[in-house]
Amino acid sequence: MSDFERQKAKFRNQPGFIAALDQSGGSTPKALKLYGIAESEYSGGEQMMDLIHAMRTRIITSPSFNGDRVLGAILFEGTMDREVEGRPTADYLWKVKRVVPILKVDQGLDAEANGVQLMKPIPGLDALLARAKAKGIFGTKMRSVIKQANPAAIKAVVEQQFAIARQIIAAGLVPIIEPEVDIKCPDKAAAEDLLKAELLAQLGRLPEGQLVMLKLTLPERDNLYADCIAHPRVLKVVALSGGYSRDEANARLAKQKGMVASFSRALTEGLTKQQSADEFDAALDVAVGSIYQASRT
Repeated sequence: MSDFERQKAKFRNQPGFIAALDQSGGSTPKALKLYGIAESEYSGGEQMMDLIHAMRTRIITSPSFNGDRVLGAILFEGTMDREVEGRPTADYLWKVKRVVPILKVDQGLDAEANGVQLMKPIPGLDALLARAKAKGIFGTKMRSVIKQANPAAIKAVVEQQFAIARQIIAAGLVPIIEPEVDIKCPDKAAAEDLLKAELLAQLGRLPEGQLVMLKLTLPERDNLYADCIAHPRVLKVVALSGGYSRDEANARLAKQKGMVASFSRALTEGLTKQQSADEFDAALDVAVGSIYQASRT
């Protein structure tokens, strides 16, 4: 069995969650600040990315982080291109930790229009996908944002996501489609109903044998996405924490049967550079353990 088939089987059969370690240039200063590194402590993008890579390396190499509870890890492109303990990051994740490597491929969001933010164009995507495949990456992730319950705009978000997903599938990777519904959306439940209908319509158009994953905001109506979870074209449905605290995100997730976490800030909540190795590993163990348990429903 190939690594790709083993990784697919892991997602299909094993309990666990996805660690979202893909902060990009825009979100990195906030992530570093929460980790205990002020903006005054570094200058320039390269130094900033060195610091966030050190933080991610500390998480990935911790004994609390392994494939027993963590299914996969979403990486920023710069993380994929760097090394962990002398090995390419994706290679280290899979060969050492048995954690499936996934790559964030979007280039950020367009300005809000009609209550949504579509993805910016992704120039050079085919070349990036080929490079990712060669490095042992299993799948990809790309994010859009829905801020209003606008039917035409939500349709446009999902159509864009699936158009690029087909390109990713053709490159031999499994795309994670992430049309995030902002938790501050004034009619969040209605937006989620519209989103679900569009997702099911697009899933119905995928040929047999093609697979996607969905990364969705924790819904207002419990088990809203049960039809997506059961769909034969869906390998996994994962939840983003979306700004909820870890406790609230875990409580909401535990009510969603078959949905697992793909948390970023909620995973790293409480981790700081100033902690000793034992303190850091213990705090990460609590985070991983709580998210793992919330994902086992």
